[in-house]
Amino acid sequence: QVQLVESGGGLVQAGGSLRLSCAASGSTSGFDDMAWYRQAPGRQREFVAIVTSPGVTNYHERVKGRFTISRDSAGHAVYLQMNSLKPEDTAVYYCNARKLVNLYWGQGTQVTVSS
Repeated sequence: QVQLVESGGGLVQAGGSLRLSCAASGSTSGFDDMAWYRQAPGRQREFVAIVTSPGVTNYHERVKGRFTISRDSAGHAVYLQMNSLKPEDTAVYYCNARKLVNLYWGQGTQVTVSS
């Protein structure tokens, strides 16, 4: 059974940085697309960034230039480097991975940015 486990969340001051990691287990082959989503209190889950298996990336406008998504060469882990964090980045961050038509989610990691 495929599992995604996020780590790296925490409390940081505005302007600071965090690096999120997501490791997959239970899959013998790499994933196609790997992405990060986030959900702030009282809001819907929203897309943050995605990296495809060839390495093409795309970002939500609000994080472009501040966040960088990357993946390992085997397609079993995805990372999110978050710089210049703002209080509005506070949310639970979820890892997402797709293999063919199958979609998997992690349990989430809390990121809190204080002003």
